[in-house]
Amino acid sequence: MKEKIQDYEQQLNAKKQTLNDFTSNAEEMIQSYVQAYGIKPLKIKRDLKVALLNYHYDSELLKRQYLHEQPNEYQIQIAKTTSRPLPSLDSIQVSIPKLDDNNDQRSIDKYEKIIHRNKLDVMTIKILEAETKFYQCSKRFDDELSTMWRNHRELVKNKGMPTQLTDIINQRLTIMSDRWRDIYIYRIQCFSLASYYNDIDPMLERIGFSSSLLIDTSHRLIPEQLKLLNRGPTYVPPYQLSVSSLNQSIDDIIKKQYASLKHQLNNVFSQYHVNIALSMEIQQKINDTFTSLFSIPIPSNIQQRGLHEKHLVQSIRFAFNKENLILRRTADNKNAFYLGNRKEFETKANDYLMKSHDYIVFSSKYKCNELKEMIESMNELLMRLKTNKSISDNFYHRLLIDASKVKLPYLYFLPDVSKNNEISMVPIITSAYSATWKIGKYLNDLLRPFVNKILQPTTFRDEPDFIQRLHQYVHIDKRLRSTTLFCTVQISNYYALDLHQHMIDTVGCFLQDNLSSNKLEQLTTQTIKNLLHIYLYYNIFYYKNLIYKAAKGSPTTMALSETLSTIYLFVWESRITKELRLEMNYLEDQIFFTWNNSNEKELCRFLQTLQDKDSPIQFQQRIASTVRFLNVHIDNLKGELSTRIYHQSMMGKYSLPYVVGHSKQAHSDRFQSALIRAVCCSSSLDDFHLELVTLELTCLTNGYSLQFVETQVEHFFGYFHAHEMRYSKDPTMYDRFRKNWFSYMTMQYQLTAKLHQFNDKGQLIQINYHCEQGPRCEFNEQFHRLWSHYFHQHPTLSKEKTKVLLITKQQYSLNTLLAEEKPANLIQ
Repeated sequence: MKEKIQDYEQQLNAKKQTLNDFTSNAEEMIQSYVQAYGIKPLKIKRDLKVALLNYHYDSELLKRQYLHEQPNEYQIQIAKTTSRPLPSLDSIQVSIPKLDDNNDQRSIDKYEKIIHRNKLDVMTIKILEAETKFYQCSKRFDDELSTMWRNHRELVKNKGMPTQLTDIINQRLTIMSDRWRDIYIYRIQCFSLASYYNDIDPMLERIGFSSSLLIDTSHRLIPEQLKLLNRGPTYVPPYQLSVSSLNQSIDDIIKKQYASLKHQLNNVFSQYHVNIALSMEIQQKINDTFTSLFSIPIPSNIQQRGLHEKHLVQSIRFAFNKENLILRRTADNKNAFYLGNRKEFETKANDYLMKSHDYIVFSSKYKCNELKEMIESMNELLMRLKTNKSISDNFYHRLLIDASKVKLPYLYFLPDVSKNNEISMVPIITSAYSATWKIGKYLNDLLRPFVNKILQPTTFRDEPDFIQRLHQYVHIDKRLRSTTLFCTVQISNYYALDLHQHMIDTVGCFLQDNLSSNKLEQLTTQTIKNLLHIYLYYNIFYYKNLIYKAAKGSPTTMALSETLSTIYLFVWESRITKELRLEMNYLEDQIFFTWNNSNEKELCRFLQTLQDKDSPIQFQQRIASTVRFLNVHIDNLKGELSTRIYHQSMMGKYSLPYVVGHSKQAHSDRFQSALIRAVCCSSSLDDFHLELVTLELTCLTNGYSLQFVETQVEHFFGYFHAHEMRYSKDPTMYDRFRKNWFSYMTMQYQLTAKLHQFNDKGQLIQINYHCEQGPRCEFNEQFHRLWSHYFHQHPTLSKEKTKVLLITKQQYSLNTLLAEEKPANLIQ
């Protein structure tokens, strides 16, 4: 070794002498490089070998010390049993197909997605096998240890365990634990070094776990750019506000972050007539708290990373413009990007508009006068309602449209990648501050609580609610037979069901059938229909150089659109249930019912008749003993119900959801919800464990730490003090565990209903603020403490009267940074 070192030093000195500009700085850089790339990995490996030798040496000493105490045969057997090593686990083997050099990037990306999913599926199975072995070994160890201590306490002959021997056994167990910990740390360090220095095997790099980018075109993006895009649209590059304001002080940055919160608080205080002196005092207290908690210097390494990713985002934008590429998040609301050719994407979008009957051209180009005339026409209709005493003067001024504040909505498309080998277009129309925005919001606030009350018996809240009602049908009502068929109906035109006038008439019929009088609050049914006329007939938007009008439905971004579709489907479904004498339940665009009539063909004929009658509702049905509804796979196994989680698309199984706001907190909440959904929807313990591992892998492969995953899982099992359920194979214990979570969900539905009541009465205040770093939870606690202190006796802002939701936002997600800016198009 010494001879090799001397040889290398001689070579280095010889090279130094041949370089004229070799300086001390260059020598320091070489030393740092050698330390990082050469010596540090070797040192880590050497330290592990030394530690393993020490563990082996100490273990051997303890073994000899144990034998020196002259143990009997039983005591020797106890030492062997408690020190037995874990059984080895087979390494994961995944066959990786060889790709032909002639394959284009689309084919390569497709194969990589298949490899990615297969690899994770195999890992899921292997992890389950490992956990099963771990549970078996752990249980056997605990049983043998328990037997040993019972024999010792009961003074069984020749089965006592002196303190000297138990101390030696405990020391050896500690050594075994430390040994495995050091091996684990070594593997983590090796992977971290390889990742940091980009020294990962090229094949492993190509099939890396992250798969949040679907590539549908050729490109020249470099691997580093693809890595960033693979993090998905939800990813937030660190400290983008700070790195964009490097010339500003921390106080200036904090002031900029606080500005939005300050503005919202001023609006709340003004709305609830809080006196100026008190509002200024509260603002100062909250400002001081915000500043003290979030004025934290950025660590230099994180700042460098944030600056690097900022430049990387800029380079990606430049590449998109140069190569005519387009980037969109996928329409399935997963944390996934679609990368395509702009020309091809826009051709598909244009074809969609040409073939669609949902939109008509309103104007061939942007004409400000025509848009102003439209708004004047809307205001005239409101004036007529006021003149006819249909609405009050205050209500009229509340809905009056100010053309100077109206923004013309625009249309954009998201790609639907759920079908293999086919990319379809999903239209999205913005709605905030449009001409119909105020009327739409008011009508939804008016109709939604009433609609929810009427539809509650036939509407599923979510998957756990669906499973609970299915259990009622099967286990309490005893209506499931071996011949029972499950029927599902998927509505494909949910947001554009019918022409506007038919939609208005249907809503009118719904109100007449369900209202005890002719009024809903202060408005008559006819007034509601008149307001709906204004809302539906004046929804316009622009795309390219054309302005369009909606012929059916309304923007999906408006909450009223879903309310109207729900009413229409309820009326349509009511006619079917009366004719067939069955019960239908649904959630949004999916309907579920059971069929116990032996004549299956009668049902098929009836549903086909509905399709053939030129019905505006387009749907696909499935009738079988095995169906998929929402995200649940349902089986009728000869009169026994079996359910489990169903994953729809190839990318969806191991993808995180697309979220807006504080992504880590949102994914934490979604992870807990997914765990609850898994236990409620999995009738089999094995299916639950499979889904649990799938969820864990989903978070890990999308960049979240093992600590994050373990914290979430521990919280889930610890909620009902059921930590043993994580590896248990006891079906009786699992049934109790499921019942606890069903009861929990019932309680959550009640709390959600109370929150909706607060919102319906205008007693829900939502306040958001921007936060890049710092103790967010501590700030939220102090904010609510200050609020309670100042408003505990306030007639409207007290804790009993008003619910305040404080929401954290992160404004620089990849979707925000890489999305194309749209013109505001104010109508002036």
